[in-house]
Amino acid sequence: MAISLALIVVFGLAADIMFRKFKLPGLVGMLIVGVLVGPHVVGLMRPEMMEVSADFRRIALIVILLRAGFELRRDTLHRVGKTALIMSAVPAIFEIGAVMAVAPYFLKLSLLEATILGSILAAVSPAVVVPLMIDFMERGKGAKKGIPTMILAASSVDDVFVIVLFSIFLGMYGGHKVNIAWQLAGIPISIILGIIVGLIPGYLLYRLFLKYDWQPPRRTLLVMGTSICLMWLEEIAHNVVPIAALLGVMAIGFIILEKEEAIAHLISQKLKKLWVFAELLLFVLVGAQVNVSVAWKAGAAGLAVIFIGLVARSIGTYLSILGTDYNWKERLFCVIAYVPKATVQAAIGAVPLEAGVAGGEVILAVAVLSILVTAPLGAIGIMLLGEPILEEEKLTTYRFKTLREKLQLPRVGEKIRSKRYGTIWKIIEEKEVWLQTPGAEWEEAGPMPAIYLRFWQPESSNSPGTGRTMEYRYSFIDSSFHANWEILYD
Repeated sequence: MAISLALIVVFGLAADIMFRKFKLPGLVGMLIVGVLVGPHVVGLMRPEMMEVSADFRRIALIVILLRAGFELRRDTLHRVGKTALIMSAVPAIFEIGAVMAVAPYFLKLSLLEATILGSILAAVSPAVVVPLMIDFMERGKGAKKGIPTMILAASSVDDVFVIVLFSIFLGMYGGHKVNIAWQLAGIPISIILGIIVGLIPGYLLYRLFLKYDWQPPRRTLLVMGTSICLMWLEEIAHNVVPIAALLGVMAIGFIILEKEEAIAHLISQKLKKLWVFAELLLFVLVGAQVNVSVAWKAGAAGLAVIFIGLVARSIGTYLSILGTDYNWKERLFCVIAYVPKATVQAAIGAVPLEAGVAGGEVILAVAVLSILVTAPLGAIGIMLLGEPILEEEKLTTYRFKTLREKLQLPRVGEKIRSKRYGTIWKIIEEKEVWLQTPGAEWEEAGPMPAIYLRFWQPESSNSPGTGRTMEYRYSFIDSSFHANWEILYD
């Protein structure tokens, strides 16, 4: 398995760098690498790696969902909550309906088999969409109207909705007695329970972090472990009560950010570094699941069904955002952002075949083909349209995050050492302010973000309320923090 991890890292990073050089999403290159080195093409991936692939992909997905949670702000969710809820259901219903209508003609499937196929194809991929939305959010792109946040939240709930429908249709095919009303009621139940089981441990973690002054790596590991337990809880409770653990994972980050922003940002910073490796695992292993020969069997008919489904989905997406203040370009971006498919299709595409559905092989072929077609095209479309369409808010709080990460500034509670004198200090306060600059020394005229840090020297007093303190300002035009200081870690 070690050699498989080495292949993922070396080839995945090479593809990421190459695709970014051509201004394309690096994840597309990782997906292609996964397809090539996977067991269905060259076969360089070891069998034991493929056996644990699902677990690795789940852990990587947890990392990106936690990062999403640590970016969700209450005011933004209030603005986009209604639209996100509509977007989580209407586009999927349109796509399922379209596939149900045309698949019997193009693929010779029964009406129920076509409906099962539609429920598989209708799920948007959070693995593709969420990282790209977080990138926009971190740069303040679309922050004024909360578009990336809306798409991020909607794509997560979309999966819950579609998987429940898939379970209903598959149960109906097997002749099992299915309580459709109860199954549909499970959608809001799973969403509510998912949020609750995330908020409770998230709040307990927040209280724990306040009581014990642990360093960020330890906090991050504890948050990761708790999130993995939530995913395990969803599995063991599946036959009793549905729980949307993906939403629970995001809720952990949300409540910590809501209660203690400084701690949340420290954990988020570590998760961002962890994501470098997790991203490679996720997309290369998703690509490795794709069987090109199976996808080839779907042929032109499969492409036609996928295309018609996407057209219907796009109509549903556009109708879902008609009541918003988005302009036509922003609505077009939302439509494109809802195109990529990967994780759900890879996870459940083969389930109908395993369950004995007559058209199971055709369903699997079309599901695999949808990954090959929509994941790269959707990711490229999001990147190309997002940059010019999403407006970058000048006074967004995300600019402080950009400043902090560029200058690698410490957070409240962290200890630092003076490079000149060797003295130890602790950050006890930070202030975010906007400076008015003429633009001569700065890249653009107008307000410029700056962060004031107050240092306290523990050796000068026994209590934080007394002793020696000093304050420094850091902005894009001030001297670098690391020119005079270094951050101390455990």
